[in-house]
Amino acid sequence: MVFESFPTAAAVVLGATFVLAFILGAVANKANFCTMGAVSDWVNMGDLGRMRAWILAIAVAMLGVVVFESMGMVDADGAFPPYRMANFNWIAHALGGFMFGIGMTFGSGCGSKTLIRVGGGNIKSLMVMLVIAVIAFWLTTRQPVFGTGETLYQLMFGWTNQLSITMSGGQDLGSIVASGEAAVWARLIIGLVLGLLLLYWVFKAADFRSSFDNILGGLVVGLVVIGAWYVTSSVQVTDGMDTYEMRAYIQDWDFLADDPEGRPAEAMPWSSQSFTFINPMGQSLRYVMAGFDNSVLFFGVISLVGVILGSFFWALVSKRFRIEWFASFRDFVNHFIGAVLMGVGGVLAMGCTVGQAITGTSTLALGGFLTFATIVLGAALTMKVQYYKMVYEEDATFLKALITGLVDLKLLPGSMRKLEAI
Repeated sequence: MVFESFPTAAAVVLGATFVLAFILGAVANKANFCTMGAVSDWVNMGDLGRMRAWILAIAVAMLGVVVFESMGMVDADGAFPPYRMANFNWIAHALGGFMFGIGMTFGSGCGSKTLIRVGGGNIKSLMVMLVIAVIAFWLTTRQPVFGTGETLYQLMFGWTNQLSITMSGGQDLGSIVASGEAAVWARLIIGLVLGLLLLYWVFKAADFRSSFDNILGGLVVGLVVIGAWYVTSSVQVTDGMDTYEMRAYIQDWDFLADDPEGRPAEAMPWSSQSFTFINPMGQSLRYVMAGFDNSVLFFGVISLVGVILGSFFWALVSKRFRIEWFASFRDFVNHFIGAVLMGVGGVLAMGCTVGQAITGTSTLALGGFLTFATIVLGAALTMKVQYYKMVYEEDATFLKALITGLVDLKLLPGSMRKLEAI
């Protein structure tokens, strides 16, 4: 899709983003698509229904991206954030994902679920969203802090780069096994095989095949992720002779644009991308603080608004909209702690349960898979600890509950169990 002016192209990208996000919010609300709920159902009841819905979304997004990329319709190499970058900061993904998993358990849901709950009238989730927004804003700002000459992120997590692994061709599975043009075909083959295997695991369960909402949630979430990748990759601007991707046009604005007015504050947020919800909360805070200046109106801001309004729409249609407040001061503290952990963890891991576990893995990036695994681990272990402390009360110290939880998750031998399983 080629347009003769940047404002028109930008309007198409943002308009399409809003539609996709609105659909995502409405369907996720209707189908109760919840990644924390998926882990909770598995850990507490042995029910894999919502986990299969999450995996279905991953499989659909992965298959769509590798197929569209092989046809030149999606550009995941130049994505924002740079999922396939050569610097594989494994400790950041592992630590950030683990923190995020713990946080979403305390905060009653991940980033996307927080927005869906806000649309449904949940004031607790509104507080969580605002706390995450503040943290994401300050951790992603490029301004030096405290007179150090370094950003807040560099001060807190710069040490992780010393442990990172540099991968010459990129960290996606295709680039690891091949290079150049061959990497595209390697991604296609690996993505098709892995995606189809995931689909087989998802649909081999008869109870899942009969669950309309779980199928609807997983399918739609996967499709809107593909849709966002396609829109942000395919919209271009022409100067009458050549065509430019949105980011490239902004970078050469002084040479290509007739008017200095209307130039976005940054070019990177106009790269090809798909849904993620931690950094967009920080972007949205920046947009508000800037007085709703269109120069900082990015994909992430529109996606956040679209999901909330989509959820709000379904809550009204289904008559499920209701105001929910904190049950106690302890409930407030738990949600606040959860928001802090999700904000820090989501920025550190470069994404959340959607941004990395679905969008990131759709690019076959190692960071996406590692973040997904550690989010699940963090959430599952937190739930186990909470469960044992609730059942055994004074007899269950944190250490005993932690060791027993690790035994339940088969990460420690059974001989180390400190509390009897219930």
